[in-house]
Amino acid sequence: MKIKYYADADALVMKVSDEKPDHGEQVSDEIVIHFTKDNKLVKIEILDASKTVLDMLKPILSHKSIEQAVVVA
Repeated sequence: MKIKYYADADALVMKVSDEKPDHGEQVSDEIVIHFTKDNKLVKIEILDASKTVLDMLKPILSHKSIEQAVVVA
């Protein structure tokens, strides 16, 4: 898996395959999943990533010792 953050678009892309995507499905306002023609997963895009990823991690970060170790800008 390759993970890349595009600051100009505030998008995080997790690429799980080098195959060419054929289509994508927007599963929420912030998440788009791309598939091949055979419906194999190619990549997952997280839009508005700086907020979306933090929101996903909040339950984990709610533990005090972890929260103190992470600086959020």
